[in-house]
Amino acid sequence: MDNALREQLANGVFRPGDMLPPQRSLASEYGVSRDTVQRVLRQLDSEGCIESRRGSGSRVLRLPSVDPAGPGTERRGRALLLPLIDAAFEDPTVSLDVFTLTSETLAHHLRHQTERALTKEISPERLHVRVLLPWEDAPLAYPRAKAPDDHRVWQRWQTMTRTQLKNMQDCFKALREADVDARLEIRRVPLTRHCKLYVLNNSGMLYGTYDVVERTVTVSDGTDIEALDVIGLGSTLSYHRRGEDEQSHDSTFFTSMQDWFESTWNLLGQDRTTG
Repeated sequence: MDNALREQLANGVFRPGDMLPPQRSLASEYGVSRDTVQRVLRQLDSEGCIESRRGSGSRVLRLPSVDPAGPGTERRGRALLLPLIDAAFEDPTVSLDVFTLTSETLAHHLRHQTERALTKEISPERLHVRVLLPWEDAPLAYPRAKAPDDHRVWQRWQTMTRTQLKNMQDCFKALREADVDARLEIRRVPLTRHCKLYVLNNSGMLYGTYDVVERTVTVSDGTDIEALDVIGLGSTLSYHRRGEDEQSHDSTFFTSMQDWFESTWNLLGQDRTTG
């Protein structure tokens, strides 16, 4: 949990001034005990990243110090989404193609970029975001309850996904009201996500696989259910970019994944939500 929560902070999922979810929610999200949550929060508090007060929760004070892989470096390994999203939105024309399970991380980042645009920190003129999400017509391989006839974990995922879609639509509405040519397209596909994929301005790409875990999930009525799930916010992302050498490792991987996204979007995707 320690590394996953640190990456959420470093990726800007929680911003300085934000309140972290309650300890019970964090324990449920990561599938760990309350003791583990408290230990991690104490460590982050001692480092000055958060401020925890009994009865008031934990507030983010600053982002952890990190050394992300990203543009301008040949490093391999983990990459952080926050600096890459920030850099992409510095361009007047921004495009994002995203393949994900819930769009929770994307919604957080779009909210942040919308705030930057509305305060004139950045000046995007055109924004086009395409998101591939799993369909809702049938239960997925995960997240799901271990009991085959119990659909409450799947329904929890549906609620989370719809909430994030509404959040993104609100961002795009605000951007259009600020005279940004902003377009959001959502397509549903009959696939359980095995990875996260972000294509930024047709030049950079972040890719990471989901690890399936057994954990306890708390559903809306407070019931704890044993489930198969993934902890997407802690997924390790690697950075790839389209280079001049089309035969390089990065260029080959970039092209193959972009071709896969286009074929899935065009042949399997079903229009469900736009904004």
